[in-house]
Amino acid sequence: MPRIAIIRKDRCNPQGCGGYLCAKVCPVNMEGKDCIVPTSTGDKKPVIDEHLCTGCGICPNRCPFEAIDIINLPEQLENPIHRYGRNGFHLYSLPTPMFGKVVGIVGKNGVGKSTAIKILAGMLKPNLGGESDASFAEVVKFFKGKEAQGYFEALRDGKIKVAYKPQHVELIPQTMKGKVQDLLKKVDELKKFDEIVDALGLREVLDRDISQVSGGELQRVAIAATVLRKANLYVFDEPTSYLDIKQRILVSKFIKNLADENTAVLVVEHDLIILDYMTDLLHVMYGKEGAYGIVSLPKATRTGMNIYLEGFIRDENMRFRDHEIKFLSRPPVKVSAKVALTSWDGLSKKLGGFALKGGVGSIGRNEVIGVLGENGTGKTTFVKILAGVLKPDEGVVDQKVRVSYKPQYLDVQSDELVMNVLSDATQKYDAQLIRPLELRPLLLKPLNTLSGGELQRVAIAKCLSQEADVYLLDEPSAYLDIEQRLAFSKVVRDVVEHRGVSVLVVDHDLLFVDYLSDRIVVFEGVPARHGSVTGPYPMEAGMNHFLTHVGITMRRDKESNRPRINKPDSRLDREQREQDKLYYG
Repeated sequence: MPRIAIIRKDRCNPQGCGGYLCAKVCPVNMEGKDCIVPTSTGDKKPVIDEHLCTGCGICPNRCPFEAIDIINLPEQLENPIHRYGRNGFHLYSLPTPMFGKVVGIVGKNGVGKSTAIKILAGMLKPNLGGESDASFAEVVKFFKGKEAQGYFEALRDGKIKVAYKPQHVELIPQTMKGKVQDLLKKVDELKKFDEIVDALGLREVLDRDISQVSGGELQRVAIAATVLRKANLYVFDEPTSYLDIKQRILVSKFIKNLADENTAVLVVEHDLIILDYMTDLLHVMYGKEGAYGIVSLPKATRTGMNIYLEGFIRDENMRFRDHEIKFLSRPPVKVSAKVALTSWDGLSKKLGGFALKGGVGSIGRNEVIGVLGENGTGKTTFVKILAGVLKPDEGVVDQKVRVSYKPQYLDVQSDELVMNVLSDATQKYDAQLIRPLELRPLLLKPLNTLSGGELQRVAIAKCLSQEADVYLLDEPSAYLDIEQRLAFSKVVRDVVEHRGVSVLVVDHDLLFVDYLSDRIVVFEGVPARHGSVTGPYPMEAGMNHFLTHVGITMRRDKESNRPRINKPDSRLDREQREQDKLYYG
């Protein structure tokens, strides 16, 4: 049985464990062999000889920093496609682009999705588990008899040209300078500048400097720059982050229309409703975060999505999660039974050229309120008013209760250790926050070294560890994968039920909001000009109200009960519109 040993160097701390504790407790080392030894150069971290390792499990269990994984793999996974150095991450298979199809990839963070698509895009040369990059001949031989063989032969011969949209669009202004219009015209190989700009709603930002555009605008600029290139494989790594739901629908329709008999499209995305809507086929990626990743065979999107939620691939006899993710149709919440913790009446606030108005509403004890609406309609302004960060120009907010607030944008400049930031959470809420949000391995890291997802989880835990009656979380799903989003949802439910508090969550992921919320607040208006607060509504009424403005209808999947978007003008779409039931709760 093949065995891999992973050492997470960012966690490993030989000084903190008293000097290579893993080497001291290794039974093979005790026999006089060098199974675990310190490196004499570089970072001084230990290395593990996978051939000598017996898989006894002592070193991963004794490591106080959870830095070691010893993993026994199935026989067919003996040789990786790519390995990040000795005792580093292993990738064992690749997704398959298909002409005329939009192929999606779903999986948690850290199992190699971005690595896989970078290899397919020709941006990363696979090493086939060795120390140096493999030649095209070696890669073709590795995939002999598989569909990937033909793909890499075509890539080698220049028959496939790839255009790639990176995951982290927020880094673009650091490498690109100038006006949006000039940057897009520079990459316009198809001579479709006006067509693409109008399709993605970018006309208003053309004269702005790239450093002056918002996250959502930057995402659409990056998508435009990708599709203006002459290519027959378009690769999109998380194309909907920073976008509101209207923009997500717009972008997903746009990406779906790119695929034709001469063009293939590959998409990595964490918003399951949007991934379901835009793709024809789906690869499930699984493995252990930071250790190894495996790609399933392609499935029809609906089947693949339900397999991912179930955690079991039947035709490959592979269970990759010990529990099923379930969605429940909930009975309407009896709002009258709720005791109001906070309320607002006749709110009015002006910020520059933007005006926000709010009617009458309240948040009851023991409930989760979801907040939906387009970007620029005042959601963050409203949350800041409830938090007491901003004062309304007119109207009343009941602020007698204690409030804890997680802002939309997170501070990454501090070098303070996570354990200091989360001192309250580690002392009081280890089982409720630290463990389910998987924060223990981050405790000794400085804040400014964390990834977006790690920083988000720290900010969530800090907010929920404060003593408060109402918790306000602005876009907590940003940077989180689907499993982290659902883990967060369970944490919120646990906090609400055990502490008798309430939580208000602003987010753009409809599946996440549907899974989490008891009631819905909907924001309407014209982005950047005016917005109005409506609700809270019961779930079904609120979602119906919201979907009227978005222009889509949604049903529930018969097997998994997850919400899905209906195809425009399909039988279900027409029936639901006739019955004025745009959403089934």
